[in-house]
Amino acid sequence: MQKYVITIMRQFGSLGRPIAKRAAELLNVECYDRDIVERAAQKMHLSVSEVSSNEEAANGMFYHMKFPLGHGTSGIQDDIYFEQRKIINQLADERSCIIVGRCADYILKDIGNAIHIYIYAPYEDRLRNCVESLHMEEEEAKRMIMDVDKARDSYHRHYAGYLPGDVKYKDILMNSSMLGVEGTAQLIRDIVVKKFGEKESGA
Repeated sequence: MQKYVITIMRQFGSLGRPIAKRAAELLNVECYDRDIVERAAQKMHLSVSEVSSNEEAANGMFYHMKFPLGHGTSGIQDDIYFEQRKIINQLADERSCIIVGRCADYILKDIGNAIHIYIYAPYEDRLRNCVESLHMEEEEAKRMIMDVDKARDSYHRHYAGYLPGDVKYKDILMNSSMLGVEGTAQLIRDIVVKKFGEKESGA
């Protein structure tokens, strides 16, 4: 199997993160998500634990979803973005992997061994996922869907110049409500194997 990278952008509540993690397990590759931001912060000698505690104190456990790079000045956020871009390019160059969010689709737009996926779901399914899987109250879930989608759209538009679900920049759009986490992850696995070859042990 040749080396590849799968980028996954997703709507909040579409279960994109657990789908990505499960697909990585099926493919025997690493899945990178918020740890990319944490690596960037460490390289920049920022206190990740301090940032995390400030986030939780400010807006609860889902704060980082509303503000992917925290809520600091735009200059600091830009510095973190450029540092994480280096990390994403390095990961893509070193190994097969799945990268969630972080404008990875834009950062890796020019490499030939990538598949760019957008995961979405109908609003009612997303709301139910938030309540049942993330254990939110319904009103909180409604606010989070609106706030996180808005933040992700703004972040992606700012750095990439287009919305995360723009079909012009995606290879595949997946409605996760059709097959659920396991079925969608298996479908991603099948697509990867079809395009890049049979899975090798330890790949």
